Amino acid sequence: MGDDHSRTWVFQRLSGGARLKHDHRHRDGSSDAMTMYGGDLRLGEHSGRYEFPGDDYSKAMFRDLGREVSMTNVWAIEIDDKRFVYELARPGRLFRVEFDLTRPVPAPPPPWGD
Repeated sequence: MGDDHSRTWVFQRLSGGARLKHDHRHRDGSSDAMTMYGGDLRLGEHSGRYEFPGDDYSKAMFRDLGREVSMTNVWAIEIDDKRFVYELARPGRLFRVEFDLTRPVPAPPPPWGD
């Protein structure tokens, strides 16, 4: 957002699916204490929705950093011809943002640390 280029979604193709990680950086490019969390693909209830429950690495990091509330996080993406959706869900919290793919925007500058 704006001049904050600290967040990057990292998608990795696996032999049995995919992995989503969140790479958080400081302005100088160094890693944030809370970085590279995410999980491996679990297919959603309908085509075009992909869910990534928190993996063991993420849960251990959340515990170590006193963020136990995040241990039940499930991230999801949805994609079709018209929109890309990013979602974070856990008991008591739902964050969801939709991007309109029919309205191109200029590419952002590189993330910090790239």
